[in-house]
Amino acid sequence: MDHFSSVVDNNDSPEACIRREAMEETGYQVDKVQKLFEAYMSPGGVTELVYFFAAEYHPDQKITDEVGVEDEVIEVVELPFHDALAMVADGRIKDGKTIMLLQYAQIHFFPSSLTPQRC
Repeated sequence: MDHFSSVVDNNDSPEACIRREAMEETGYQVDKVQKLFEAYMSPGGVTELVYFFAAEYHPDQKITDEVGVEDEVIEVVELPFHDALAMVADGRIKDGKTIMLLQYAQIHFFPSSLTPQRC
């Protein structure tokens, strides 16, 4: 399980790209997107810069149930934030970008959910 993503075309801004991908991969038309941070996934190995965004949405913004393009198989999953964190903890979410995004959200949007863990 992971978040949706795309490659930014030379003619697109990262914001335009994320809005397009939200529509293509979830069926939702999001208006306001908030850039959270940028990160290199493997500095020194690749020069790919990844942009991380968040956006609020409402059921009224659902435009289509047809998601993905051609051979993509996409299942849109909506779940409570604490369930997503539990999926990181038990290994069901393994994608590094998704884990970074969830941890950023936990620190900045849900700080009360932070509790010290013993090793």
